[in-house]
Amino acid sequence: METLRAAYESGADCLCLCDTNGGSFPDEVERVTRLVAETFDVSIGIHAHDDGGMAVANSVLAVEAGVSHVQGTLAGYGERCGNANLATVLANLQLKRGFDCIPKTALERLTSTVHEVAEISNISVHRGTPYVGQNAFAHKGGMHVDGVVKNSKTFEHVPPERVGNSRRILMSEVAGRSAILEKVRAFYPEIRKESPEAAAIIDMVKHMEHQGYQFEGAESSFELEVRKLLGNRPKFFELLMLSVVDEPQTDSKKKPSCATIKVLVGDRLEITAAEGTGPVNAIDGALRKALEVFYPEIGQIRLTDYKVRVLDSESATAAKVRVLVESTDGQEYWTTVGVAVDIMEASCRALMDSIDYKLLKLQTGKQRPSQKTESA
Repeated sequence: METLRAAYESGADCLCLCDTNGGSFPDEVERVTRLVAETFDVSIGIHAHDDGGMAVANSVLAVEAGVSHVQGTLAGYGERCGNANLATVLANLQLKRGFDCIPKTALERLTSTVHEVAEISNISVHRGTPYVGQNAFAHKGGMHVDGVVKNSKTFEHVPPERVGNSRRILMSEVAGRSAILEKVRAFYPEIRKESPEAAAIIDMVKHMEHQGYQFEGAESSFELEVRKLLGNRPKFFELLMLSVVDEPQTDSKKKPSCATIKVLVGDRLEITAAEGTGPVNAIDGALRKALEVFYPEIGQIRLTDYKVRVLDSESATAAKVRVLVESTDGQEYWTTVGVAVDIMEASCRALMDSIDYKLLKLQTGKQRPSQKTESA
């Protein structure tokens, strides 16, 4: 208090209370903040770290106790466990506590802004981040899906569109028929439970899951497979040949892998090759190089995550693998899946789905052109 008094009497414009080691509890922060706000007639601030997992709660309680100045970072980035996540603080204050922080239209851009900042910073936004994460409004269990369809308030504390996010229905073995059809309605709204298409889609999901596919977290591949079943999946290209050369390491030097690709687009053939730091990287490079001749927009795509899972380890080296690829174009993120005995084949399938999905969204007008495309 004496330190704050010295600053106040010296003409400080704001007294910012710093929980820099992140160890305070909300009740402590509220009590101290209220005491400081009642003692000094000046703006009070809060600077909270998340070492105890309470930076957001501490910031919100501080505001309710008299703080008008909140410090933090947009997605909680920072040393150790991070700073207070300003995106979460902002949404909580405006949507839950009635504070008028920013215009409503700006709040509706919160999700895209956070992801754009993450893209520039080359740091991923954790899927479970409140309000703006990919899983913030994702539903998996059959009961959850059925409930949220009937009354969204049962499992969503705010409408996702208020922060620029969207509801996601995850495909899984526990999602049930309602969840699958609800997901299909996002791009085929006329589907009905009793329609023959619905039965065909359910059978397709069961068959593909039996093969090793899993569409939870890979809804982009799910949409492509459903469109293929319904006969409205555009054929942007066809892979005619793939050859990969991956030489072993010699003399402590790893030689780059090389992939050769032959694709057919319409009636035009394109054959190209690319090197990479591994066979999958080489396949990715060759696919892009071949297809960018026809679709320059592919140059916007960047892989952000790559996961491999062995499905039947009892088969040893003959086991099937499932590959999940997460991609982004700087605006949106999407995940695709591929399954095969050969890891390169599974990876190639996931990579091709990723490109297909990007081109599909551009064709259907469900994705705005990038700034570079507009400028061009």
